[in-house]
Amino acid sequence: MYLIGLTGGIASGKSTVARRLYEHGAVHIDADDLARRVVEPGTPGLAAVVAEFGEGVLRADGSLDRVRLGEIVFNDDAARARLNAIVHPAVRELSSRLIARAEADDPDAVVVYDVPLLVEASVDHPFDLIVVTNAPRRTQVKRLVEERGLDLMQAEARVDAQVDNTRRLAIADVVIDTDGSLASTMSQTDALWARVAAERAGRDVGGRS
Repeated sequence: MYLIGLTGGIASGKSTVARRLYEHGAVHIDADDLARRVVEPGTPGLAAVVAEFGEGVLRADGSLDRVRLGEIVFNDDAARARLNAIVHPAVRELSSRLIARAEADDPDAVVVYDVPLLVEASVDHPFDLIVVTNAPRRTQVKRLVEERGLDLMQAEARVDAQVDNTRRLAIADVVIDTDGSLASTMSQTDALWARVAAERAGRDVGGRS
């Protein structure tokens, strides 16, 4: 198995890169999806969130009211830390199981773990490669306004709430610049896939020698 950690700021092109790698044959695991799954109704994660923040974070149907919870934690570092202490370990456990399952299904699989908070959550899976998508702040804000319908202040707040991109770039093995055209992003991603294929071929040769 070859494990890629894919990270980047909000609206930095992560989904585009992940989708392209999936098209090449990679197994895609999305940390945002896992974060939703670990707090679904009936999970220990949701029970822990309710115990910490009260019944007011539940909808009438018993599911998590993400908007309400977001209002509580967005501008409160201590509250956000309490939430992360519940969600991050649960995501870590689930992602470990899914990565192990992917390897069991196909020992030669390339697995892309798409994890926005790789730096913030100190995700430490044994990655073979860490890939960071990178776009300037102005581009991120523009995309949030034009593609996701946020107003300018909301978009700027979302971008500024995340870790400074220099911390992501410091751990990157590969940086994909997504500030240009879609074709440019795709080309860089194709080159990444070619690099992974070459590295895996080298491993195979080394293993047989």
